[in-house]
Amino acid sequence: MIAAVDHVQLAAPPGSEDLLRPFYVDVLGMTEIPKPPALAANGGCWFQAGSVQLHLGTEPGFTPSRKAHPGLRVTGIEAYAARLARHGTQIAWDDALPGHRRFHTHDPVGNRLEFLEPDDGRSDECGV
Repeated sequence: MIAAVDHVQLAAPPGSEDLLRPFYVDVLGMTEIPKPPALAANGGCWFQAGSVQLHLGTEPGFTPSRKAHPGLRVTGIEAYAARLARHGTQIAWDDALPGHRRFHTHDPVGNRLEFLEPDDGRSDECGV
């Protein structure tokens, strides 16, 4: 039986790790976690916030997907969107999902990311 999502893997061009780290750590507020030594030689980098892990693996000939994306639940979505905007990240609000506030953005290599929060009137505290 499936119990949970362990991680989501996104692709990135070879050699883009130094471009990705500031975005995932400084902008999104995640922590870089070490890759196991047997996998580190493949390149890429892994990030975590709470129980959420995003793995970025390098892929020769990388082309970002236009539609596929992880949906990341946040608390305080307004404050989180403001955080991204302060770092120069463009966001696009989307009100098409009933009962949720959400927006999309892209990482520095073009991966689409969705951030959402149930619209239940909770306070606007920033976090992932």
